[in-house]
Amino acid sequence: MFHLQRSRPARLLAIAACLLLCTAGLHAEEGFSISCKASKVTISYNGELVTNYLFRDSDARKPYFWPVIGPTGKSMTRAFPMETVDGEQHDHPHHRGIWFGHQGVAGTDNWLEIASKNFEGAQQESFLASLGSINHTAFTRISADSDAAIIESENDYLDSSGKQLMADRRSMIFRMSDDKLVLDFNIALIAQYGDVELEDKKDAGLNVRVPTSMSLKDGEGHIVNSVGDRDDATWSKSAAWVDYHGPVEGEHLGIAFLNHPSSFRYPTRWHVRDYGLFTANPFGPKSLDENAESGTFTLKNGKHVHLRHRIIIHQGDEKTADIAAAFRDYAASPAIGD
Repeated sequence: MFHLQRSRPARLLAIAACLLLCTAGLHAEEGFSISCKASKVTISYNGELVTNYLFRDSDARKPYFWPVIGPTGKSMTRAFPMETVDGEQHDHPHHRGIWFGHQGVAGTDNWLEIASKNFEGAQQESFLASLGSINHTAFTRISADSDAAIIESENDYLDSSGKQLMADRRSMIFRMSDDKLVLDFNIALIAQYGDVELEDKKDAGLNVRVPTSMSLKDGEGHIVNSVGDRDDATWSKSAAWVDYHGPVEGEHLGIAFLNHPSSFRYPTRWHVRDYGLFTANPFGPKSLDENAESGTFTLKNGKHVHLRHRIIIHQGDEKTADIAAAFRDYAASPAIGD
């Protein structure tokens, strides 16, 4: 049996804690504001939706941001599978907005979802037995003011029986800067329940699923990284940043994904695909390059590793948005909270 959520009393306590924290900037007309419901936190800017943090979606089996609305009012993440939109790709139903996942946490898959595979009989039983979830456990901060919206949360990684494998602590900060939407996503993976092996996997890390229209394969987009690789040549390469840009509802828009120098295994490898998956993956060097050494390692009890990324939603391509300069500023900033 799957243990996807905590008991009802524990869920009610978590909801009450969320509502208690969710007070600052609730009705702000200028700058950022936040509102809370039982399963999501909504961030707005000047009264307009920026994103929802869906922290309790049993179909998704992990928290995620969706939709993510850029500063020009366009949605910068694919709608599927949350909504079915004509003209969009309908592949990979586990690709939801912006999310974190890992396919090999102590032998458990916290990346795929039940809808991802259609097996029968023994294959289905084996797949379900390998399938885990990332379970939201608490908010430690929810706040908003004219300058920023901040969500800090804690999560457990569970196997199919509900056993706790690992925890994480997240800090997610939204800002507007020079007509760009900026998200700092910092995550600490913590061996809170004993030693945990993190396997070398291709599908692991922080992710964005870009709009179909700006994808390389089914749209008219382009990809470029900090070392000058372009389009398909960016896949699996290590780089300080990658930019994915192209047309979105009549505008040329982009998503820049930056890796802070203090982040685990900087510069990260990029599992950035022509169909629109955009992943910073420091966990799978050999899965991404057969000539590399395996990245599998054991996180010892009580220890942690930090991943630090900045996502910038901008107008134009990487040159118009001067992503190289944006990275220099980011790299010079101090690491956030150990």
